[in-house]
Amino acid sequence: MNEQQNGHYVLLTPGPLSTSMTVKQAMLKDWCTWDDDYNKGVVEAIRGKLVTIATRQPGYTCALMQGSGTASVEATIGSVIPSDGKLLVIDNGAYGARMVQIARYLNIPCHVLKSPETEPPNLTELQRALEQDSAITHVAVVHCETTTGMLNPIEEVTALARQFSKRVILDAMSSFGGIPMDIGELGVDFMISSANKCIQGVPGFGFVIAKQAELAQCEGRARSLSLDLYDQWRHMEDNKGKWRFTSPTHTVRAFHQALLELEIEGGVVQRHKRYSDNQKTLVQGMRKLGFTALLPDELHSPVITSFYSPQAADYSFKTFYDFLKNKGFVIYPGKVSSADCFRIGNIGEVFQKDVLQLLAAIEEYVNRLP
Repeated sequence: MNEQQNGHYVLLTPGPLSTSMTVKQAMLKDWCTWDDDYNKGVVEAIRGKLVTIATRQPGYTCALMQGSGTASVEATIGSVIPSDGKLLVIDNGAYGARMVQIARYLNIPCHVLKSPETEPPNLTELQRALEQDSAITHVAVVHCETTTGMLNPIEEVTALARQFSKRVILDAMSSFGGIPMDIGELGVDFMISSANKCIQGVPGFGFVIAKQAELAQCEGRARSLSLDLYDQWRHMEDNKGKWRFTSPTHTVRAFHQALLELEIEGGVVQRHKRYSDNQKTLVQGMRKLGFTALLPDELHSPVITSFYSPQAADYSFKTFYDFLKNKGFVIYPGKVSSADCFRIGNIGEVFQKDVLQLLAAIEEYVNRLP
C-alpha cells in the first residue's frame, strides 16, 4: 500500500523531502567537475533557469554554494554587509533567530525585531526602527517560517525597506519554487534557497539569486574563504559554471532533473496549486479527527502546518511518530517554544492520495487512544 514496504517513506517534512524516481536516477552517473558537459551543460543551465523562475526583471544573477541552506544564508550575510554596515533581522521563528545568531558569530551589528512565533512581524515597529536607526543598511526576513508554517508579509517588509533605501535579504528557503513571487518586483537584493526544498532536489547545495549590481560591489567583504559569495559568483561567471572548490556533482545533476520536472508540472503556479490542495485536504481531514491547527488559516502556508498535540494521557510524539513511520509516513516534531505541537509538511513528491492515506493512518492511531 505504501512505500515503507519497499524500505522508503513519504517524507512529510519541510526538506529534505520525497523526490521522484527520475531525480534519484539522475545521480547514478559520475561527472567530472572540469568537463564542459557538466559546467556549461548542467551548472550554467541551472543558474539561468533559477533566475528565470525568480523574476522577469533584468539585472539578476545566480551563484550556487556548497553545503546546507544555512551555509548559503551565512555566505550571504557574511559577504554582502560591509564592515560599517548593520543588519536588521525580523525574528519570529527559529530561522529568523538563526540569522541573528549568524550575525553575532560574524560580529556584524544587528538590530533584532522580535515577534512571538505565532504572530507576523509588527510593521509599525519595523518602520520605527528604520526611521530611528540610520546605521541599518540591510533588512533580512524569512518568507516561510517553518517553525510554525507561517508566511511572513514580504510585500510589506520589502516596500518599507525600499522606502528607507535599505537592501533586502530574503530567506526563501522553503518557499522558492513552490510559491509564486517575483523578487525583482518585490525589490529583493539577495534571495536564498536550497536544492532540497520546493524544487524537489536532494541536499548538498544552496543558491543565491542577487541583483548583479549589488553583488558586484561585495568584493573583499567576506568574513570566510569557503563562504565568500562574491568570489564564488565571480568564479562561476569567469569560468562558465566552474565551482571554486569541489562541486557536489550528483546533487547538482539531480537538481537539474528536478528543474525539468518543475517545468513539466506547469511551473511554480501549478506546483503551488498542488501544495495548496495538499495542505487544505490535510487541515480539513485533521479537524475532522479532532486536531487543531496552531495558526489561524489566514497565516498558513502551503509548505508545512503545525497542529496541537492530542491531550490524551497515553499520547507521546515518539509513539505517534513510530506508528506513522510504520505506516510509511515521516512527520516532524514541533519547534514552537510555547506550544506542544507537531508538524506535517506538504511539499515534495506528495499528492492527494498520500495525504488521504496519511489521514487514514492518523485516524487509526486516534482510535487507539483511550
